[in-house]
Amino acid sequence: MWSGRQSRLRPVGCVVEELRCRRREREAALRKARREQQLISKRLLRDDVLVEAEGGCVAMILGEAEIQQFLQLAQRGTEEKERERALVSLRRGLQHPETQRTFIWLEGSMRTLVGLLTSNQALLQLEAARCLHELSHSEQSAVAEACLPATSYLLTYLSGHSSDFIELCLYTLGNLIVESEAVRRQLLPQGIVPALAACIQSPHLTVLEALGYALSQLLQAKEAPEMIVPSVLGSTLPQNILRLLQPGPKLNLGVAVEFAWCLHYIICSQVNNALLISHGGLSTLAMLLLDVAGAVQRTEDAGLELLACPVLRCLSNLLTEAAVEVMGGPNQLEDERVVVALFILLQFFLQKQPSLLPEGLWLLNNLTANSPCFCTSLLSMDLIEPLLQLLPVSNVVSVLVLTVLCNVAEKGPAYCQRLWPGPLLPCLMGTLASSETEVVGQSLELLQLLFLYRPEAVEAFLQQSGLQVLEKHQEEAQLQERVHALQQTALHR
Repeated sequence: MWSGRQSRLRPVGCVVEELRCRRREREAALRKARREQQLISKRLLRDDVLVEAEGGCVAMILGEAEIQQFLQLAQRGTEEKERERALVSLRRGLQHPETQRTFIWLEGSMRTLVGLLTSNQALLQLEAARCLHELSHSEQSAVAEACLPATSYLLTYLSGHSSDFIELCLYTLGNLIVESEAVRRQLLPQGIVPALAACIQSPHLTVLEALGYALSQLLQAKEAPEMIVPSVLGSTLPQNILRLLQPGPKLNLGVAVEFAWCLHYIICSQVNNALLISHGGLSTLAMLLLDVAGAVQRTEDAGLELLACPVLRCLSNLLTEAAVEVMGGPNQLEDERVVVALFILLQFFLQKQPSLLPEGLWLLNNLTANSPCFCTSLLSMDLIEPLLQLLPVSNVVSVLVLTVLCNVAEKGPAYCQRLWPGPLLPCLMGTLASSETEVVGQSLELLQLLFLYRPEAVEAFLQQSGLQVLEKHQEEAQLQERVHALQQTALHR
């Protein structure tokens, strides 16, 4: 902890190390919170042609008798068209939660549907799969678990020849995976990871996007770090995910978004990020970041932020790995273009999606934390002022901006000389007036560094009635020691 009595006499290195220590603890807590913010969702795949063709039909809630009738017709009808129509009617009825509940409790219904799924007649098989897909979209976990008898067949069909059928099976599996641990427990020994690894070689973009969705659902499971991620890392999936994220003419936005989130969940599991780094994860993500920034300048496509978010998170989290230091990871990124790309995205987020600003600033924080090179880039390219312009956006943004500035300041006197004088003092006087404790606390840390390395900053601060501003916070328990330390430093200069 800080001690006001000792602050003036303590070695610079001790104070800087305490600031770093405090920041590392805070960032560890933030990383944990970010890992826990998972994107759980389900997707419903409905053929636009079918929806349009059935547009005039009102889907009815089905009772037991009607469900039995449709299943019997589908199973024993004399004509294929009649059997297919029966399954279409059942599928439309299964869009209602009431019909879904009735269906799963009706004895023999799932067994019959699975039998139709294994039919040697392609159209019946497809309609049976569509019925299962409607069931998989249910919000009731009991419905997902009722589909357990079908999972082994859905996995088997991933090696089929019809891209449309494979896509449907993947989305159905993805929906079932997210709903029930029982489903996941069954799918793992059935070989879902090898099946997905085989699918990633598909030339069909729709299949790849569906695969990315199913895999991301699997990787978000609470048991993923122990039960799933090791198997994924032991397969060919990581190399192929990075291949699909390589920038270039073949990069598809929808596919890239899905697999960028997959990579994010793998990294967050912290099972073996050194493996991803050894496969070139950092350099691939950095090049993709440059590509996204370039695309932002060329077009106003609103979908770009969907890719930027997971890419920023992946880079940020990989940079926190101890393995990065061992393997020379930061050196892979010591390129001014990364900083330029990041500021292009920050400006884009400011105008189009302010909620994503913390993602970009988190990466900037991790880049500058241990790299004088990136701190030098910020200064040499005059990016401090654009950074300061983000302070009013929100308290979260303010804290991250101030943290980046602390990273620069703690590199020593030469860096503080570039920070001060300039627009920094008026901005700091503004953040010190904040009612948000964390914003004020980060402002105090930055001032402490400036006072240590740039003595004339103390005089300028006093001339701006800085002591009076500090007095407003001296009764706040979380700030008392730091406020007192700064007061003592200022008065004894």
